[in-house]
Amino acid sequence: MVLTNSKQPRKQRKALYNAPHHLRNRLMSSTLSKELKEKYNKNALPVRKGDVVKIMRGNFKNIEGEVSKVDYKSYKIYVEGAVNRKQDGKESPYPIHPSNVMIVKLDDSDERRFKFLKNE
Repeated sequence: MVLTNSKQPRKQRKALYNAPHHLRNRLMSSTLSKELKEKYNKNALPVRKGDVVKIMRGNFKNIEGEVSKVDYKSYKIYVEGAVNRKQDGKESPYPIHPSNVMIVKLDDSDERRFKFLKNE
């Protein structure tokens, strides 16, 4: 998805930071697993709360968990199982960019989401 036609990184960054909410949802997309790609004929879909994802990059690689929160402001998602343990023993959720995860199972609570997928 293109926010700007500019090649300049500063203008691309500015467009990303100032993107409206209806475009931020599309920017929060992740690849689908092989089974889901075959089923829906799509390579990627926006991540939603309730989806089960597998982390593909970073310190929490190969961890599967449910998405507990999607933060559109900072372009991050929070996955159950990916927690940062602090010095005092407390745990805080670790933010992950959606490009670093793969959707394994879609949340089926919203029928409108699947209606959109069936039409294409």
